[in-house]
Amino acid sequence: MTVFLLAPTTVATQITLGPSHLDGTVGFRYPAAVAAEQNSPGFQTITSEQLSQMLPRKDFFFVNVHIPYEGQIKGTDAFIPYDKIDRNLDKLPADKNAKIVLYCRSGRMSEIAAKQLSKLGYLHVSHLSGGMIAWQASGHALVEH
Repeated sequence: MTVFLLAPTTVATQITLGPSHLDGTVGFRYPAAVAAEQNSPGFQTITSEQLSQMLPRKDFFFVNVHIPYEGQIKGTDAFIPYDKIDRNLDKLPADKNAKIVLYCRSGRMSEIAAKQLSKLGYLHVSHLSGGMIAWQASGHALVEH
């Protein structure tokens, strides 16, 4: 849909609005805004389905950042508390171009840790949307140690 707005100087300004969708909150959200939330500068958000497709050909360093420990996803390489990730860089790949995937129980802690790693110069950081809760809800198992 195209909308024309008249400014006080009678110059027409064109605004093009794309299709919108409801996201369960009050009001409409536009795809560009949703996409911006999903892929913040410096890191990406992946789904359980995407992770399940990535794990068989695992080419990334996989980190559980949840505290306290509440289980893990098979293939996890390290456990680093989300709020101490910057003090545990020695446990991560030295190459800041390495792919790193973070997860926690709900996605909140892994998002915080992903932002921190991005600020520290890591270029290929992802975190699991919904964390272990979403992983289990999509039919995948956790490993308990």
